[in-house]
Amino acid sequence: MKQPPDISISRLAVYLRFLEEYKKDKGSKSTINSEELARFLDMNHHQIRKDLSYFGKFGERGLGYRIDELKDKIGKILGLDRKWNLCLCGMGNLGSALFAYRGFKQMRLNIVAVFDNDAQKIGRCIHGVKVYAPKNIPGVAKKLNIDIAIIAVPQIAAQEITNKLVKAGVRAILNFAPVKLNVPKRVKLRNVDLSTELIQLVYFLSTLA
Repeated sequence: MKQPPDISISRLAVYLRFLEEYKKDKGSKSTINSEELARFLDMNHHQIRKDLSYFGKFGERGLGYRIDELKDKIGKILGLDRKWNLCLCGMGNLGSALFAYRGFKQMRLNIVAVFDNDAQKIGRCIHGVKVYAPKNIPGVAKKLNIDIAIIAVPQIAAQEITNKLVKAGVRAILNFAPVKLNVPKRVKLRNVDLSTELIQLVYFLSTLA
């Protein structure tokens, strides 16, 4: 199978979210074709077909896609047919907001550990999840089989935390710290820079003034 580009994987997640909501709204409708899907998502239907083609044959000519079947197949492609263990590094304002995000459970992502350097938080259990000191990352990550880490720590601490996670065998990291992290090729790193995104929006608004 040809390796799909990251942007195609991102679009698969968009297709899945849409199909889940569409199914809730139109539960009696069992099929949808690529043209309908493209129209709802304001996309090119050829692009949708190409994204899906990376993973085999989907749908039937003249009928389109069976919604439940397509939803299940995309979920399986994205790995959402199994549970994944997550850890959260940093329990400040952003970390606390991420911890409260209910969408993780819907995606079968389970936060099993929190790491923070605040002595008043270390050792506490928050909704059944224990808070550990960062020095415990190697042991805890291996013991709890942590698959994914979310980094929401200050810029100065991000690389050190990342090094501990990588050493512990964590293979996927979502970074919210405003800093470029260095990881080996075997580790998948995604960056979310909220401040940069907001600055771009502010710039857009300033040009309209």
